[in-house]
Amino acid sequence: MKLADILGSLGVIILLIAFSLNLYKKISADSRAYCLLNFVGAAICGISSYLIAFYPFVVLESIWACFALVSFFNVPRGTSGK
Repeated sequence: MKLADILGSLGVIILLIAFSLNLYKKISADSRAYCLLNFVGAAICGISSYLIAFYPFVVLESIWACFALVSFFNVPRGTSGK
């Protein structure tokens, strides 16, 4: 398995964890934890896409990571969970 495959799989797992936790009401979409998971997952997926030169996904994941990072800093302190 190549590095790009490992990173891509890790990034997708992180994104799916965030989605699942939100879906089952363990964390809110407005929480810092959700924003952080989305940022990390999207950033890792973006790096993986760059490594395989699949630029449409580099753009998608970069924008996703930017929005997640902005959201992370816009969430009021003390909202790390539900």
